[in-house]
Amino acid sequence: MLDNIKIGLQYCTPKHALTRLAGKLASLEAGKLTTAVIRWFIGQYNVDMSEARNPDPAAYSTFNNFFVRELKEGARPINADDNIFCYPADACVSQLGPIKEGRLFQAKGHYFDACELLGGDKTLAEEFMGGDFATLYLSPRDYHRVHMPCDGTLRQMIYIPGDLFSVNPLTAQNVPNLFARNERVVCIFDTVHGPVAQVLVGATIVGSIETVWAGTVTPPTGPDVRRWDYPASGAQSVVLKKGQEMGRFKLGSTVINLFPKEMLHFVEEMKPEQPTRMGQPYAELNGNQDKA
Repeated sequence: MLDNIKIGLQYCTPKHALTRLAGKLASLEAGKLTTAVIRWFIGQYNVDMSEARNPDPAAYSTFNNFFVRELKEGARPINADDNIFCYPADACVSQLGPIKEGRLFQAKGHYFDACELLGGDKTLAEEFMGGDFATLYLSPRDYHRVHMPCDGTLRQMIYIPGDLFSVNPLTAQNVPNLFARNERVVCIFDTVHGPVAQVLVGATIVGSIETVWAGTVTPPTGPDVRRWDYPASGAQSVVLKKGQEMGRFKLGSTVINLFPKEMLHFVEEMKPEQPTRMGQPYAELNGNQDKA
């Protein structure tokens, strides 16, 4: 009964207004009040501040600055094997598996469409048909910067407007089409092995989604899908190395990766509810492919 109430409230709550308000509050410099809120959050969610570059809660002038805190140098070693993709974030595996008939598994009884997830671009979605996906959920206690699972050159960024349901496991199990209905930022990277999609999904109280090349992508929001294309080379190209930061969430959410058919296979121990650490092995390439 309580779970039904929680889900029902999400349908009737003004999620965008609540989220934008939370974002504004999280950006306020409120001195001791800010520090008190940060200390409460650390205790409430058991945040490990020993890994932070600056572990002192009083050092953060806003809650947002604390939430996207940097880690100490070497806190997340990056696997150096060229045949290994690394986890892009500290998170928990929500789901993983093949992209069957253009659909991704969300939770028991629920699937969502890859084309819809990618903003309705059928040609783009075709690049991942028959491939693999993984959905990684970032909880409030996690480190909230998102990194590259492999070397890549940015081809396109797509902002897709949408709802702002929570993306926790309860909501994933009960709200149909969750990840393809929420606001999101799709980043398409070309690699020597084929394309890789890294999708940053918004959620309730996620005040901002940012990328390192464009800064804040949302807010503001809008009613239309927006696309930005990037050159493969030259001064305007965006080339990122494995383990390099590519974006961040201000107040947690979800990362979804899409990979082409036969590019890779996930590490054997990967399964739903498994914690992940950025930089650790995520997937291994299927042979010595070169699809540049």
